[in-house]
Amino acid sequence: MDLDNIECVFSSDGMEDEEIHPHNHHLHQFSSKPHNNIVIPSGIAPATSVHELLECPVCTNSMYPPIHQCHNGHTLCSTCKTRVHNRCPTCRQELGDIRCLALEKVAESLELPCKYYSLGCPEIFPYYSKLKHEAVCNFRPYNCPYAGSECSVTGDIPFLVSHLRDDHKVDMHTGCTFNHRYVKSNPREVENATWMLTVFHCYGQYFCLHFEAFQLGVAPVYMAFLRFMGNETDARNYSYSLEVGANGRKLTWEGTPRSIRDSHRKVRDSHDGLIIQRNMALFFSGGDRKELKLRVTGRIWKEQQNPDAGVCIPNVCS
Repeated sequence: MDLDNIECVFSSDGMEDEEIHPHNHHLHQFSSKPHNNIVIPSGIAPATSVHELLECPVCTNSMYPPIHQCHNGHTLCSTCKTRVHNRCPTCRQELGDIRCLALEKVAESLELPCKYYSLGCPEIFPYYSKLKHEAVCNFRPYNCPYAGSECSVTGDIPFLVSHLRDDHKVDMHTGCTFNHRYVKSNPREVENATWMLTVFHCYGQYFCLHFEAFQLGVAPVYMAFLRFMGNETDARNYSYSLEVGANGRKLTWEGTPRSIRDSHRKVRDSHDGLIIQRNMALFFSGGDRKELKLRVTGRIWKEQQNPDAGVCIPNVCS
């Protein structure tokens, strides 16, 4: 979809509409290298040398049973054993089916910190359960939430906010209410493409507002939804509403923002947001129904626990 044909007009907290012109962005190339060094908390003896023994010489990942070895004692993981055609990658001797039981026993005795210790995770795990934890660790880096390209950048929330602003040129706004007008000169051309991403800062948190067009089966639709820049537990502390309408009709949506741990596509394909059929969108646009003119308004609020009633009450952002 040609982003140059799209106009987005934004106003917040009673401010006048301000035109926002989307751009065709030339994204920088990013590269990241895995860090194999373990950060050992104070009071724990370094285990780097043992960790190096447990590192596969082929893929450099940590080895888990079965750990294989050749007749000369060189080890490698079971996945790489099939990739090297049964030849030791170190000495080129035939591998056979020898298990390195001693190294497997050593691994069982190890307790190591989560690899995201430097990002704040304080947990210590036995070697064989460490990997499972790291796959779901709340301190693991977040993926870039920008959906308009295959962006592989990861990092913490402050880093991603700067990345979205500086590299994706995403519009940033402060406040808990929003008022967007989306204009498209040819709404008949509906493709699987993201139209707009806007980041809002309120309650000391960041939220991503998505608006896009895509095919739902054979029907073209427009969809708006909100994602929370943080983990799933914290996302449940907030709610949001969206509204679109004209000519005496309106559609409304109220829900909980999804965490950016859930991919953009996962949220979109679950239909967890405000969905507008094209015919209804054109009806809202008025005129000759040949141009899309949608105004989407909304707000974000934080749910607070009422200690007396034991129920959640909305805390409206001032």
